[in-house]
Formats: sequence, structure tokens, C-alpha cells
Amino acid sequence: MFTAFARAFKTPDLRKKLLFTLGIMVLFRLGAHVPAPGVSFENVNQCVKEAESSGAGLFGLVNMFSGGALLQLTIFALGIMPYITASIILQLLVVVIPRLEALKKEGQSGQAKITQYTRYLTVALSVLQATGLVATARSGSLFAQCRVRDEIIPDDSIFTTITMVIAMTAGSALIMWLGELITDRGIGNGMSILMFVSIAAGFPGSLWAIKQQGSLADGWIEFGVVIICGLAMVALVVFVEQAQRRIPVQYAKRMIGRRSYGGTSTYIPLKVNQAGVIPVIFASSLLYIPALIVQFSGSQAGWADWINQHLVRGDHPYYIITYFVLIVFFAFFYVAISFNPEEVADNMKKYGGFIPGIRAGRPTAEYLSYVLNRITWPGSLYLGLIALVPTVALVMFNANQNFPFGGTSILIIVGVGLETVKQIESQLQQRHYEGFLR
Repeated sequence: MFTAFARAFKTPDLRKKLLFTLGIMVLFRLGAHVPAPGVSFENVNQCVKEAESSGAGLFGLVNMFSGGALLQLTIFALGIMPYITASIILQLLVVVIPRLEALKKEGQSGQAKITQYTRYLTVALSVLQATGLVATARSGSLFAQCRVRDEIIPDDSIFTTITMVIAMTAGSALIMWLGELITDRGIGNGMSILMFVSIAAGFPGSLWAIKQQGSLADGWIEFGVVIICGLAMVALVVFVEQAQRRIPVQYAKRMIGRRSYGGTSTYIPLKVNQAGVIPVIFASSLLYIPALIVQFSGSQAGWADWINQHLVRGDHPYYIITYFVLIVFFAFFYVAISFNPEEVADNMKKYGGFIPGIRAGRPTAEYLSYVLNRITWPGSLYLGLIALVPTVALVMFNANQNFPFGGTSILIIVGVGLETVKQIESQLQQRHYEGFLR
């Protein structure tokens, strides 16, 4: 594998792409440490240190996707989340709005239009999220337990607020542009690479915190156990992410003039985890809503107390059960809207393809739907179990909610790593070099 990396750097155009990608990653991490205008750097650092000892709370997921920039109120505080949210919304709207569905079927030109709409929606969401973040920081709710939480933004004038919102929105737009640059001129999918960098940046600090909090052999026993468990999880995720059900497809021979077309055999690859990490993000976001309502309402009523006791603590049985059920539900929901068996069956029938033993048309669509439902069950259960790993760590190691080998972080890091390695592998094979797999 290291030999393959060396050969990749020896290839001029591939080396240029790799170095360009690494340069963008460095620039992205530098921007994550530049404070937004109007923020007291000393007070923010003090509150961040106090928050790290008790977990990031409600903002843990967004803080992880921003590489820790959210709680530090930097210009890249929003991270990649506005673009992710906009992309998910557009994917859902394509199923609902006929105009967007028609654009998707137009091919490259239609996809370019949808991408443009995603950019506009990303900027709009960035303005909303930046406004909410600045308002939360000014009210002291961002660091509820910090002593200097009211002094994070010393100047509470309208001009300072607008400047901070503009700076954070511009930072989010810049991240989107950097991601597109990686996609066009670098290696891999740019947005996925930046997400990978954001999550991986928090790994060393989280691992070292576990070592410092440990009591066995000065913390090295806990540190070693966490590393072994992490490697086992990575192996499990790689195995399941690569697993797929291949449905054979046969194309009939057709004579056009004096030429014979078709007669080939191929397959439809249906992944066990067809939905990826989207169900975990959906479930986490939905579970944040009740706690956010309580936090911003400031109510002390019975319903607010019940939510704080049952739906905020990550180790409570109600939280665990609700989280698991939501992940399973959203796995089926996302697969249902992203894979249309009837459309696949119609395309196969149009080009003379059929599944051996299954009639073309409606029986093929019913068979695809049946197979998809059966493989989605183990995929959704696997997602739910992986996502509950931080809860187990919370009990075993007294870790915080940002446990480094949490389900969401491992799924994203392994998925992005596999796709990037495959792209490098394919480019090496095009140049007749030996790749990563031997």
C-alpha cells in the first residue's frame, strides 16, 4: 500500500492532484481557527475547555462536522453542515416536485441546475444558522455552564451582529467553493473530503483525553482498549459497507442492420447499507429538537423536566430506544425515496434487459422491492448498533458525547476513505501501475 502511494506521487498529474487536495485541506483547517469578528478569543477558549470536560451537549454533532470550529465561533463555524442539509433537502424535493424530477432526468444540464439550486439554498441556510448561532452565543445558551458565557461577544451592537453573520455565511460559501475545487481538480469528492478532515481533526485530542481520564496504568489500559475497539469497528464497517447483493441482469441479443447488439450479462449492485450515514444524521437532528425547544423556552414545567431527564442524556433507556427506532425508520425512508424499483424495471425493459426467472415490467419492480426491503433490515439494524457505540463508551469509559469512535464519525471516515482509495486505485490502474489491492 505504501509502495502504491509512492508510485502515485511519482506520477506527475496524480501528484499534482494529491498535493492540490492536501493544500485545500490545510487551508480549510487554518480557517477553522480564525475567530469571527467581535468574538472574545480568551473567553471562548475558557468556555470551550469547560465544555470539553462535560461534552458539547446539544451542539455536539454540528461541532464534530465543523472540526471544533462551531464552539470556537470561527469564520468556518458552520462547517459543511449547511451544504449537507441543502443537499438532503434537494434530494427530498426531487421526489416531491415534478419540475425538479424532470431536471434530474435531463442528465448533466439538469444536474447542473440542481447543483445551482443547492448552492443558493446553502447560502440561505448559512444566513439562518449563523443568525441563530450568534443569537445563542449572545444569550449565553451556547455554553450554559460557563462562568463567562455572557462575555463571549462583548459588543452587542447590531453592526457587530450583522458583521459576524456575514463573516460566517461567507465562510460557509468559501467551504462550499473549496469542496468543489477538490472535486474538479483534486482527488475524491470535495465535500466528503472536507467532512473527513473535520471529523479526523478531533480524533487525537479525544483519544488523549481518554488516556488522561483513565486510572489503569496511568490511563494506558483504557487508551489501548479504545484503540482495539476502534480497529474492530473499522473492520466491521468496511465489511458491511463493501457488502452488496448482486442481482443478475441479462440483455437479449438484437440485430440492427448487420450488427448484433446485446447478449451481455451484468448485475445490479444493491448495497446492504444503501442509505449510508444519512439516517444517523436525520435521527440525531430530530432528537435535538425537543431539547432545543426546552433550552430556548427556559420553561421549568413538567414536560420540560421530563425531556431533560429522558431525551437529553445519551445513556437513558428512552433516549437509546428512540434513537435506535428513528435510525431504522429513516434508513427505510431514505432507501424508499432514493431507489425507485419501478424506474429501474422500466429502464431494463426499454433496453431489452431482464432478471433470469423474472418477467420484465411490474414483476421485476416487485422483485427488486422485495430484495431491497430484505437487505435494508440488516443494514438499518447495523446502523443503529454502530450509532449506539458512544452510549456504551459513556458507560464503560465515562467518555463524553464526542467519543472518537462514535458511529457517525466512523461511518463517514471509513466511507470517504474507501471511495478516495478506489479513485486513486483506478487512476493507478489506468497507468499500468500496481494498485493498493494485490
